Amino acid sequence: MSAVIETVESFDGQVPEKKGNPDPSRKQLGARKGFYYVVLCLLVVVFLGPILFIIINSFKQKFSISSDPFSLPLGDMWAGLSNYTTGLERTGFFEAIFWSFLITVTSVATIVLLSAMTAYYITRVKTWWTSMLYYMFVFSMVIPFQMVMFPTVKIADMLSLANPAGMVVLYLGFGAGLSVFIFSGFVKSIPLEIEEAAYIDGCGPLQNYFRIVLPILKPTTVTVAILNAMWIWNDYLLPYLVIGLSTRYKTIPVVVQMLVGSNGNRDMGAMMAMLVLAIIPIVVFYLFSQKHIIEGVVAGSVKG
Repeated sequence: MSAVIETVESFDGQVPEKKGNPDPSRKQLGARKGFYYVVLCLLVVVFLGPILFIIINSFKQKFSISSDPFSLPLGDMWAGLSNYTTGLERTGFFEAIFWSFLITVTSVATIVLLSAMTAYYITRVKTWWTSMLYYMFVFSMVIPFQMVMFPTVKIADMLSLANPAGMVVLYLGFGAGLSVFIFSGFVKSIPLEIEEAAYIDGCGPLQNYFRIVLPILKPTTVTVAILNAMWIWNDYLLPYLVIGLSTRYKTIPVVVQMLVGSNGNRDMGAMMAMLVLAIIPIVVFYLFSQKHIIEGVVAGSVKG
């Protein structure tokens, strides 16, 4: 009897595997994991390859970039450091980074504040025109910029929007659609009982929004801020069309274009160096904020 009890205790609910006959499900699981690892490694190469290409070529002379763009700098690496000094001298990079920073921060703050308030209103106030307004924001997401490019430039010229304040207005118009859509999905998941309790405690509509709703929107707020900051910081077409090369408010993508000569000659080494400097701030910002992206997107898609 004791031998039977010891056998049962050693069994511990697991079926012993037969020697020489491994479980086929474990083989399939191992093969599936190996396939996933291979796919992930390929994706890493695809996404990081262009960045590594830019960094490597920023330390090479322009003739080396043209003749052998995929080779390492090696001997001409120290000579390639002149790309950075040449780019800084020819583009006015530090002034451009100031205007890029000012336009990006102001535009993102404006988009986040106004889009969150708009999404909260059209979600909580159920009327036919708030529903129509919501679908208009959603519809604006599917309209390509090329369709409204020339009318936008014409109107911006008529209203004298070729300045940082004008760029904030334009970015608000183009960025509000996606931002309102994301905020609306998250607001629908907030229980009404929380707001009703705040009203009972004496909060008005604005106090209810800024003290109750807005803190709850923090994950989605960070997500919207990151997505818009990356878009505005890297945007080239809209600042080039509205601000152009003749004003002092040139952003980083615009001043990098100044390294292209009148005959189409490009100083590729200096361009690569300036691109590296332009990438660093937004990459640092993304690394410090990336954990909030998935959290905010998932939270905003719970309902609605």
